[in-house]
Amino acid sequence: MSTALLQLVGIYQTFGAQTVISNLSLSLEKGEIGCLLGSSGCGKTTVLRCIAGFETLSAGEILLSDTKISSVGFSVSPEQRNIGMVFQDYALFPHLTVAANIRFGLHRMHFTMRTSRVTELLEIVGLVNVADKYPHELSGGQQQRVALARALAPRPNLLLLDEPFSNLDVSLRERLSLEIRSILKDQGTTTILVTHDQNEAFAIADKIGVMHQGKIQQWDTAYNLYHSPVSRFVADFVGQGVFLTGKMLNRYQVETELGILMVNMLHQDTALNSYIYSEGSEVDVLMRPDDIVHDDISPLRAIVIHKIFRGAEILYTLRLSGGGTVLSLVASHHNHAIGEGIGIRLEANHVIAFSQVAL
Repeated sequence: MSTALLQLVGIYQTFGAQTVISNLSLSLEKGEIGCLLGSSGCGKTTVLRCIAGFETLSAGEILLSDTKISSVGFSVSPEQRNIGMVFQDYALFPHLTVAANIRFGLHRMHFTMRTSRVTELLEIVGLVNVADKYPHELSGGQQQRVALARALAPRPNLLLLDEPFSNLDVSLRERLSLEIRSILKDQGTTTILVTHDQNEAFAIADKIGVMHQGKIQQWDTAYNLYHSPVSRFVADFVGQGVFLTGKMLNRYQVETELGILMVNMLHQDTALNSYIYSEGSEVDVLMRPDDIVHDDISPLRAIVIHKIFRGAEILYTLRLSGGGTVLSLVASHHNHAIGEGIGIRLEANHVIAFSQVAL
């Protein structure tokens, strides 16, 4: 018997001739927060709808606590799945107060228990002082909390969040992301989040699936997605970075204009064959902004060709003497002009090389 609370096993979803989800599998342990991260049209919301029971599968199966809830020709109805959902627009009832919105899904519970649960949730989400207000009287962040409390009220086995922060400004989104992760973890609520924003994904999720064309390219921690992408798509999609041309000297070393680097064999693209390791093979080496460190006394020099001020930091685009470009994130008190030469040194602990042949 599996220990996973949620399992998606080789699921497909098609609409006519269009395949929206293709052979997608994932597993989520009880109490974990997972995220499907991808751009519009990648299929992430369709996956959420399949889990909720709003869409039927073309192939594969979905299991919740080892019980099958969806397969071809079979689907447990959404109301019988004990799955909570927070929609992108929150879907609050405008004619009900905050407390009444939270109470809505508890009609089968005894009045005393219902009242106690609503009071508990108002305290958890910090809305005790607005319990008698209506949704139109609340801020966007408060409305989001009401939607979360309403979804948590019946103690669902699984919670689904569909782009829950997309209507909020950036600063509020970042703060609420951390607060909601804390609430979900304190409640032990197993959760799947769908978003296009990697900062949200990184702030909330334990495991993240980067999606592209209906498939999960990599299901991993935020750290591994950034430092150890398994494909060129993931490397491009997560974080920022550039590719430097390199030449393999042997199975473990690659020569670039920044010097000779040791390649970590565990972090190669899974689609590559042994060709990349042969002596003289040309490869693209991923360089992140944190791999390039500003160092005034370094003999290695680069020219500033672009800069983006970010308050505490400046993101520099630098041209190397050999013509390649790299990015460097530097404390903003090092304010260099466009065209100025600066010293840099390499601190790359996760070197990932990709074949230059089409993948």
